Amino acid sequence: MAKKTSGGLLLYDRKGDTPRLLVAHPGGPFFSKRDEGWWSIPKGEPEEGEEIFDAAIREFEEETGLRPKGPYVELGDVVQRNGKRVFAWGFEGEWEDGRIPECNEITLEFPKGSGKLWTFPEIDQAKLLSPENAKRKLREEQRPFIDRLLAILQEEGGLR
Repeated sequence: MAKKTSGGLLLYDRKGDTPRLLVAHPGGPFFSKRDEGWWSIPKGEPEEGEEIFDAAIREFEEETGLRPKGPYVELGDVVQRNGKRVFAWGFEGEWEDGRIPECNEITLEFPKGSGKLWTFPEIDQAKLLSPENAKRKLREEQRPFIDRLLAILQEEGGLR
């Protein structure tokens, strides 16, 4: 059986002394008390016949309510502990501090095996954070995306 793949976008802004990066906290009861190491870039799996980059754009919009606009920089891929391969692209954009994501809702059985279905937002928070704080919040496997983006921005002379 093939492992799953996801595509995601890493929004950044350069308004301050250092770039800030958008990371998202998953919604739902399982994640309500989980913080550092549990956040993610907005991402998701491609639908049948959909290219991974197109899935990244669609998922970003579905999870944040914000339509992303390029240009995009390729950040490569990582493999998470669960075997899922995540591809990512960075793009410069804006996110209003304190904005609550307008995202899709999902329905899951919780607790598993209970027969009780709960509906909740895919993500319940999204924040622009410094690279250091974003790394602390992100899943460990996704942290290389930040380093790769910062290296590209440095190379382009886009860091102050």
